[in-house]
Amino acid sequence: MPAELRFPLSDSGQITPERSVAGLRLARWCASNGWPVHPLAPGRKTPAANCRECGAPGHTRTGCPCLSAGRWCHGFHAATLDYGRINQWWGSVPSLGVGVSCGPAGLVIIDIDSHQSEMPHRDRVLPGIPIGDHIDLSGMTTGYHSLAVLAALRGEASPADDTSTLRVRTPSGGMHIWYRATDGRRWQCSTGSGKRALAWQVDIRANGGYIIAPGTTTAAGTYTPVGPERRPAALPAWLAQELQRTGHLPAAHIPAPRPVPPRAREAVIEAGGGRDQSTRLLTALLADVAACSHVTEGAGFSEKLNRAAYTLGGLVSAGHLNGPEAERALQETAEAARPGQTQRSGQIIRSGMAAGAKSPLHLGGRR
Repeated sequence: MPAELRFPLSDSGQITPERSVAGLRLARWCASNGWPVHPLAPGRKTPAANCRECGAPGHTRTGCPCLSAGRWCHGFHAATLDYGRINQWWGSVPSLGVGVSCGPAGLVIIDIDSHQSEMPHRDRVLPGIPIGDHIDLSGMTTGYHSLAVLAALRGEASPADDTSTLRVRTPSGGMHIWYRATDGRRWQCSTGSGKRALAWQVDIRANGGYIIAPGTTTAAGTYTPVGPERRPAALPAWLAQELQRTGHLPAAHIPAPRPVPPRAREAVIEAGGGRDQSTRLLTALLADVAACSHVTEGAGFSEKLNRAAYTLGGLVSAGHLNGPEAERALQETAEAARPGQTQRSGQIIRSGMAAGAKSPLHLGGRR
């Protein structure tokens, strides 16, 4: 188990000296995995409170200066991968918990509720799947049961038993099963009792939601990893099909063109050095990345960013573009398309440009 997931408590349950840096270590570990983090209120599952101005009636995050100023207002919308900001937040308030913003992290979490309760009408146990009256459901009392039935109907093992991915036991006895979205589709959140549900007492945490980081301790207990796996596996194909069947994708729409950000346009001019053909090519590559901000599913952001970086690396190596300015233009475009993923985007850009530089791209084709 990574050291960041070990959090000893005193016998009284109070924070020990070692625990005083646990939140910071955990937040940094999450960020190192590419999962943007935001503070949770000490000992609770909810985001840390907004500042007084942001907590005023009628205030919204739209146009709020707090996020750009590095304050944690507005919950998971403040999630970041920036180590400086993370050090500032958890360094100043060590008792803060750690939340992970699922959408920017590319995560789909299956959240199983274990609270025993009365089963709803059988048509609501597995939405969209009729369960005949002859089938005995008397022993079904938790989300573990409904998810197991769904998996069995599809000839699959229950995700609760999936040892290939990160699983986290919650203080109430439930389980968070972490998966990675791999195809760019923007899966949506749901609750197991809502109109859009995968199964009774099974919630989905994805775009527009957050999850409590493994190792976080609240007043109810610690969110404890199960088994040795500490990384999310790819979302299984059968689960993706079930999520799509149960309405966990937004309605399709035709995205509006996304312009290249103004600062990036300035960098384009500097990078191209007035060379019309190379400048046009650079602008087209940036526009392709920028368009991802308006695509609700299947954007392929990482792939497009990597492809753009690889092409820029080849152009820079061939002497057609200014390297630092081309990299800056691509970084600023990526930040506008996927806010809060600066570190992750930077890694993709640097890696792609380095690979492309090994094969110079002359405007008549690579040689």
